[in-house]
Amino acid sequence: MHVNKAAQSTIGLNVMTDDQLERIHNGTLEILANTGVKVFEQEALELLQGGGARVEGNLVKLPAWMVQNALQSAPKIIILHARDNSGTMVLEKGRIYYGAGSEVPFTIDLENGRRRKVIKTDVRNSSRLIDALEYIDFAMSLGLISDVPVNYSDLHQFEAMLLNTVKPILFTCYNRKNLEVIIEMAALTAGSREKLKDKPSIALYAEPTSPLVHSREALEKLITCAEERIPLIYATTPMLGATGPVTVGGSVVLANAEILSGLVIHQLIAKGAPFIHGGGIPPMHMGTSICSYGGPERDRGCIALVRLSQYYGLPSFTTAGCTDAHTFDQQAGMEAGFNLAVAGLAGGNLIHNLGYMGIGMISCLEHLLLCNEAVGAVKNLLRGIDVSEEHLALEQIEKVGPGGHYLAEEHTIKHFRNELYFPETLNRKNYDAWVLDGSKSYVEAANERVKKILKNHNPVSLSDEIASDISSAVSRFAREK
Repeated sequence: MHVNKAAQSTIGLNVMTDDQLERIHNGTLEILANTGVKVFEQEALELLQGGGARVEGNLVKLPAWMVQNALQSAPKIIILHARDNSGTMVLEKGRIYYGAGSEVPFTIDLENGRRRKVIKTDVRNSSRLIDALEYIDFAMSLGLISDVPVNYSDLHQFEAMLLNTVKPILFTCYNRKNLEVIIEMAALTAGSREKLKDKPSIALYAEPTSPLVHSREALEKLITCAEERIPLIYATTPMLGATGPVTVGGSVVLANAEILSGLVIHQLIAKGAPFIHGGGIPPMHMGTSICSYGGPERDRGCIALVRLSQYYGLPSFTTAGCTDAHTFDQQAGMEAGFNLAVAGLAGGNLIHNLGYMGIGMISCLEHLLLCNEAVGAVKNLLRGIDVSEEHLALEQIEKVGPGGHYLAEEHTIKHFRNELYFPETLNRKNYDAWVLDGSKSYVEAANERVKKILKNHNPVSLSDEIASDISSAVSRFAREK
């Protein structure tokens, strides 16, 4: 959807002025030129040295002009496609899209409500639920599969997503070899590698290591994505007071230096390759030492990174829909609802982590359903107000006049479905009707609806031949290992 920009600026979530953004940018350039970053990948080191950087062993210092060149060559708009061509996500300023989180080791069991390890069936189920939910725009695995060999569980996660949703997929992987298999699987659904490049339906999530380190594994994936023109999310998550300065401004500068130094390497590999800026800046809670997913400090950092993405004209990636609550309760709803609204109002392009609980360690399908309905409310809010002649309805007001009503008017019938928000699980009944329907809490109603969707929803399937080839790619990799 396209966000009403005037409504955004009126609400005032632009936490930094243009002058402050410039100071962050200049501070970033100073860090990259004077402090530098550690780079642990030989091809990247050679490219950086040949491109004008000062390289001292693994320490790389980047002149400002190299960063500016990379910012100029990176594309300002990236389009991700549904695998059945049913829709697109256009990543540009003012467009927001929401999706699930990735790779958590535990989930809340739908039948008994207890925490347990994630198995492959859970990723299949979360992908089918994502496919069915109206306001979830893209898929992530929402689980770290435990019932397959750990060194290629990422391939099983991608296969489970690919076979159970048509929506664009954001994925993680462990290394370059696994990434090559994943690209092969995605190319099978696209028809060829060239078609996948032309109309990408996937984007890789990879990370530098805070503070200011690019690991060999991360850079190998970055290089492969640049070469294959697969959209890359190079997201960073320094923790306030732990792996980043405790001040939000300081950690924003640090995070930006990590992202932009990754961008320089990426664009040296392939100018114009699609790159997505962003990440999160969660706090380390000084009382418990947890990495807090539900605190307002995290939201300030996320807004700042989104604003920097917009300052550079780059597509952005951020987080919302997450909570520190370990069970699906009032805290989970409050924290997720708040940060979903904040991320939307800030204008983040790709907003992930819907369905995350337990400090990023637990997935919950009922919580994902709640996030879906919260996103519906956010998207309704961000539509703004249409003041066209049709929507001002002056003729209708004249026709009905004082003391009348609009219920039976053709204008009402024509517009009510688009103008009003109709959540399927939130209660909109009066007390007597609610009691008659079983006096269900939201937890009970959400559990019931998730089970109903999983029983009845069937995603648009791939041909038997393509599905078999995808599964064979995973099996072949397992045999080779």
